[in-house]
Amino acid sequence: MLSTKKCANPETLAEQLHSAAVRLLRSVREADQRSSLNAPRLSALSVIVFAGPITLGELANAEQVRPPTMTRIVQALEDQGLVAKRIDQADRRSVRLSATISGKRLLIRARRQRTQALAQRIGLLSSQEQSSLEGAVDVMVKLTTKRYPS
Repeated sequence: MLSTKKCANPETLAEQLHSAAVRLLRSVREADQRSSLNAPRLSALSVIVFAGPITLGELANAEQVRPPTMTRIVQALEDQGLVAKRIDQADRRSVRLSATISGKRLLIRARRQRTQALAQRIGLLSSQEQSSLEGAVDVMVKLTTKRYPS
């Protein structure tokens, strides 16, 4: 059961959480090097796989980059046969991006490599630490899905 006790300093906890999350993601990013895609392309492909079909503008917004930058990333993914462009039937002026079978396979393989690398590290933790981590994941999901007043 999670404690309802408030943190003495939420800003300090936020800083520690941010720093730990960044370091954790960087540490498992090493597994991505085997995927043949750089981080921006792999990230864009992930959005296309899980949110697609999607417009270039929606993808640029999701990845927090400008459309010209995303155009170059998408062109590279298309050149590699990982993404396909299709005219939107509802709005024929718009193009939708979707992952090809090869793109989906590559992303699933890269994601599996990343999670396996993380699972190996988790396996080195004690059962108590693993249990604490499980609770922390629940809280992180809550932080990313619940809207809090600003």
